[in-house]
Amino acid sequence: MMIIRLSICFSLLLFTCKKPDIENIDSIENPTELIPVSGDEKYINSNSDYIFNQNKLHTFELNLSSTNLNQINENPTAEEYVSGSLTFDGETISPIGIRYKGSIGAFLGCVSGNDWINPSGYKTCTKLSLKIKINWEGREEKFYGLKKIQLHSMNNDDSQMRDRLGYWLFSEMGIPAPRATHAKLMVNGKYVGVFALIENIDGRFTRLNFDSGEGNLYKEVWPLNSNNESQSEQKYIDALKTNKDENPNVQLMKSFAEEIVTADFGTDLQNVISDKMNINEIIAYAVVDRTIRHDDGPFHWYCSGGGCNNHNYFWYENPSTEKFHLIPWDLDNAFENIIFDSNPVTSVKDEWGEITANCEPFNYGPLFVNQRSAACDKLTAGWASFENEFNLLKTEFISGPLSLERTNAKLNEWKTQIHQATFNASENHSDAITISNWENSIEILKQQLEYAREN
Repeated sequence: MMIIRLSICFSLLLFTCKKPDIENIDSIENPTELIPVSGDEKYINSNSDYIFNQNKLHTFELNLSSTNLNQINENPTAEEYVSGSLTFDGETISPIGIRYKGSIGAFLGCVSGNDWINPSGYKTCTKLSLKIKINWEGREEKFYGLKKIQLHSMNNDDSQMRDRLGYWLFSEMGIPAPRATHAKLMVNGKYVGVFALIENIDGRFTRLNFDSGEGNLYKEVWPLNSNNESQSEQKYIDALKTNKDENPNVQLMKSFAEEIVTADFGTDLQNVISDKMNINEIIAYAVVDRTIRHDDGPFHWYCSGGGCNNHNYFWYENPSTEKFHLIPWDLDNAFENIIFDSNPVTSVKDEWGEITANCEPFNYGPLFVNQRSAACDKLTAGWASFENEFNLLKTEFISGPLSLERTNAKLNEWKTQIHQATFNASENHSDAITISNWENSIEILKQQLEYAREN
């Protein structure tokens, strides 16, 4: 199924695509030469707290040969790694793997191909999201405890705040979520711009966030399919991000799904959910998700080809408690549909727990994108039945992390932190956000948050 992810640049719908701005970036000599490790390097002997320090604006310097840089620029949607080096705080790691990352929305307006549904062609934007692979070509050393670094371009977010704010809000409500901050990127000695630095969700993440962190981590597989049946065992196996050995064991997830399928609606289903999940945690997840309108997440069921699917989430199953945890992902389209449906693709029609069209797929929005009500999924319907818990946690959320005082303090703090870097990008690249537009977008975000508090 083709899942459409982000805002679409249609002038008829008042969306504006950024103009191409490609620079001829020179390469340095031997950027993939093996650099011996002494063991005294800070990047080896320090942990990830330094990378995600909220009070620092780090700079990542990538170097690639002209051949490798041209290779990824000519076909960024291939998402193929090439060798390069990373310099950070005066220390250089080489070789590492470097590639562009994303899907339809991430490449929209930033590649030369004319078919936006199937992005292709050469790079036409200054910024594209990047993944840096430290464990490249057999490297055992980690970078501040990390194997991978993810830098998100924020091309669809003129406020440059959605990812960082969204993950902070989830975390403040006790939901395991990736850490996020901002960072500057240099490529071959030239400044590219400000990126969102997002923590990779992997086995290291689960060990950091859960007492028994060696369990299964799944990406974008829902316990039930769109017919409210348990998925095939292979479907769960294919979604594994950890424990992908010769004999993967997904019986906990399969049993969870089967218990949901056989449970009667009402108390029986609530008991299954209470037994297999932390109720405060999952209902808090729903409260944050629906309040910030993460409409391109697990509660948007896109329909195509006879089936419906959601995306942008991970599951972790804790082997000691046998409980399941939903982890948020890809928040760059959160917040935008709070006041009105400004995104013609991602917007979700229903309020929490509502059902439209008697659970049949229906078209919604100016682009007539086919979707199905989230509450038609039996697990989601079970969560929605915890009405008292939802209302109590929403009150806690609005008076706590989402309060005017706390969100404004964070946004103002982060704005000060990246102001000069944003200005420098606008001075160097014609497709970078201008300071006035950036500041206006932050004010719009504040207005959206105020609306969310009141409604």
